[in-house]
Amino acid sequence: MTKRIILDCDPGHDDAVAILLALGAPAEIEMAGLTVVGGNVRLDGTVLNARKVVTLAGAKDVSIYAGCPRPMLREMVTAEHVHGETGLDSGSGQPLADPTTPLSKTHAVNFIIDTVRAEPANSITLVAIGPLTNVAVAFAMAPDIIDRLEDLVIMGGAGFEPGNITPAAEFNIYVDPHAARAVFESGVRLTMFGLDVTHQMLITPDRLKAFAEKGGRVGVVVADLLDFFNQYDIGKYGWDGAPLHDPCTIAYLINPGLFKWRDMHVVVDTTEGPSLGRTVTDWFGATDQTPNTRVVTSGDADAFFKLITDRISQL
Repeated sequence: MTKRIILDCDPGHDDAVAILLALGAPAEIEMAGLTVVGGNVRLDGTVLNARKVVTLAGAKDVSIYAGCPRPMLREMVTAEHVHGETGLDSGSGQPLADPTTPLSKTHAVNFIIDTVRAEPANSITLVAIGPLTNVAVAFAMAPDIIDRLEDLVIMGGAGFEPGNITPAAEFNIYVDPHAARAVFESGVRLTMFGLDVTHQMLITPDRLKAFAEKGGRVGVVVADLLDFFNQYDIGKYGWDGAPLHDPCTIAYLINPGLFKWRDMHVVVDTTEGPSLGRTVTDWFGATDQTPNTRVVTSGDADAFFKLITDRISQL
């Protein structure tokens, strides 16, 4: 059954692969629209990158909407130290081609609200793989859409894993913890892909080589992008490759059997200090709080990378 999605993103290398995976899976994923938020780089950069990735995919009918340029309450934090100055720097230094995909005039938040209201209830899945600012603002402006979503699938947070931007916090949650807290407390059906699972999805040399050799024309470009993306995390963690975070959300919608999860209660810490942005997950039911989140805990990394390689090869 095809999932109709709105993909909210902040490209970013792993966002780019998530977009390509979604566009390479037309039997399972129908893209209602691509909404963009400031995150890995500032909004003008993430919007440009989204347009470039859609152009790379050769998708002619994907609409792109610019959203919130900064967090709700805090100053902007970006990640050029990971993604490079453009947010999509490549190993070869060759930039993606200039985009031909236009930018829509409608604000991303308005697009989310209007689309969810216009479609039948439980027919739209919102996938958020950047800071949750657009989502929180949409929920605040139009709380009626919360129960109309089939699911909200996010990349963000961590349970047992330490953070990747601070010792406590994962980047997407940390950038706008107040938005994240509002979303987690909204009552929406929520599935969370945090660092516990994404840190299992490493871009090893063999997987990087497979993108270049088996991923078709787009795979060659993806391999070049991920060659750059690998460098920071290999140096920081000493791993065999960087974790490919964001595409986990799309792979889950294509084939949920790749992953395992458990339902638990999750709270976002918005206290200023060293724990700001931490997702506090009640793994063992230590409280009497009703679970509010499906927390994905593990996945089949080999099958995950094969799925991505196969689908982008068809673009």
